[in-house]
Amino acid sequence: MPVETLNFSLIEDATGLEEFARENKEVEWLAFDSEFIGERRFVTLLCLIQVATENGFYLLDTLKIKDLQPFLEMLSDEKIIKITHAGDNDYRLLNTLFGLVPKNVFDLQIAAGFLGYKYPVSFRKLVESELDIRLAKGYTVANWEQRPFRKKQLSYALQDVMYLQDLWRSLDEQLAASKRYAWAKEEFRELEKPSYYEKDPYKEALGSNLIKSLTPREQVFLIRLFAWRTDEARRKNYSKEMVLPGKYISPIIRCVSSGKDALQHNRRLPEKMVNRYGDIFIGLFEQPPSLEEMELLTLIPKDNSDHPKQDLMIEMLYLMVRYKCLEQGVSADLVLPRNILKKLKADKDYFDESLKNTWRQAFLGEEIINWLEFRNQLKFDFGQGKFELKMKSNGQQKG
Repeated sequence: MPVETLNFSLIEDATGLEEFARENKEVEWLAFDSEFIGERRFVTLLCLIQVATENGFYLLDTLKIKDLQPFLEMLSDEKIIKITHAGDNDYRLLNTLFGLVPKNVFDLQIAAGFLGYKYPVSFRKLVESELDIRLAKGYTVANWEQRPFRKKQLSYALQDVMYLQDLWRSLDEQLAASKRYAWAKEEFRELEKPSYYEKDPYKEALGSNLIKSLTPREQVFLIRLFAWRTDEARRKNYSKEMVLPGKYISPIIRCVSSGKDALQHNRRLPEKMVNRYGDIFIGLFEQPPSLEEMELLTLIPKDNSDHPKQDLMIEMLYLMVRYKCLEQGVSADLVLPRNILKKLKADKDYFDESLKNTWRQAFLGEEIINWLEFRNQLKFDFGQGKFELKMKSNGQQKG
């Protein structure tokens, strides 16, 4: 059906939302997507929610509807299957704004990763491959805050949900046939855990590429600087880059110990910014570190740049994982996510417990998981036409 001729209900008030909730109270499934604006804001602005159920298509104008509770209750209803594509973005926003933790989710992007697709796979690619439909380019960068909506704009917004049911049916059937449904469900359930949406206030600082090269005093200052930037952005509802662009952070750290005069004479730092915030930067630097801050310093990943063999070992193990994934038709980026791989490379003592006693161990096998965990005890021995992978600690040999 052409998207331009699709019938839908535009819901703009509480009465309409309550009617929608009553009409769809007993549905088996609910598919949805959202449009939002995050640029130049600390708190992302939710502008529109597109919904499909067995009863039809709906557009919820979230700028006009003051209370979304009837819809949120449907998302947390365990009896209703929630269908999304890359739904983690939508769920994170809804959790931030309303504290939502969804139940009974089915994410197409995750499901596709277990069925031979690259992870993450685009919605357009998935529709083309599974349904043999080419999507028209629409309003991907539209101003969703603008009112009134354009009719064609709303029609294209529906394109993001009109195929979700068919994709769900197709991938659901393939997961069952491949006997990987339990693995996919295990990954879906991550989106249903409150812990998935918890935010570490120090993640940005501790994960910075800059922090490992600094002195302890500079590291404390960097932690404080990131925290100050976040608080200021939240207070003004600006993006953090609007408060303090990241490109200025390193120059600030390099000269803050020499005082405000050094900041003022640094040609890389705008005079207006130094005049406005220079005294704040100096104060953040000069304040003695607290016990909590000293504890945080122990969480900074160790610099392994002087241990090239360790880096090569994790690369070789990752290639083994990728090879197995290629043979079995499972996305390597789903099996070993990039954030975990990055930490494995950055810190020789790091190991993520999500690799153990989960579908990942069932897929990779206990041996590969042990190699990843005890990679510091591994070594390669090369012989004539073969190589052996050995554990240094006990001489156990793997080949």
